Amino acid sequence: MSLLETVALNDEGFMTNPDEWTKELAMEIARGEGIAELTEDHWKIIEFCRANAESSGAAPTLRQITKGTGISTKELFALYPKGPAKKVAKISGLGKPEGCV
Repeated sequence: MSLLETVALNDEGFMTNPDEWTKELAMEIARGEGIAELTEDHWKIIEFCRANAESSGAAPTLRQITKGTGISTKELFALYPKGPAKKVAKISGLGKPEGCV
């Protein structure tokens, strides 16, 4: 049984309860998003996003992520290809970021 089968997801595959999130779950979601391994930089971004969402109540935007982590937009796209803000929010167990289609 997949860990993803043990948590509630919305119709776009985002977790509906961030408190159910675990690092093991993040790794499984990342694999499903085409990221084979989460590196130290991936975890730095995930931890920033979770802390930011805890204080603000919403997943951070791309700009907030780059400003908050010091990781450039180019690096962010290399780590999380094809829509990094949306992808990192999903892997971080957060809702879809505002402004993402």
